[in-house]
Order: sequence, then structure tokens, then C-alpha cells
Amino acid sequence: MTALPTQLPGERVKKALVAYCEMKEKYPERDHRSLLQQVETRFDLTPLECEFLNRQILEDEKYRC
Repeated sequence: MTALPTQLPGERVKKALVAYCEMKEKYPERDHRSLLQQVETRFDLTPLECEFLNRQILEDEKYRC
């Protein structure tokens, strides 16, 4: 029997996006790449999730914190 995942698909990315925005507000002097690397590590994102998150932040105006 397989174990159920502790998080739904996409939950880590959502949490990472919220964390990115919070850090961007708290540390406006830090650059995009360093903030992104920090949330990628903190939420243990896959390479595909990292690329998706990066695109969302750069392309979607509502995520420009």
C-alpha cells in the first residue's frame, strides 16, 4: 500500500511563492535570484517547480511583490 502524500501537488510552490513575496517585502535590497534560491532550498523544490516559480514571478505582474 502506498502512503498518502503529506501535501497536495503544487502546495510547496504556493508556499514558496508566499514566502518569496514576504521576503521581498522584508528585504527589498536583495536581488531576485538570491531570494529565489533561498525559497527553492527551504521548500525543497524540484527543478521543474523552480523553473515554474521563476517564470511566474518574472512574467505575472500580480506576483511582483
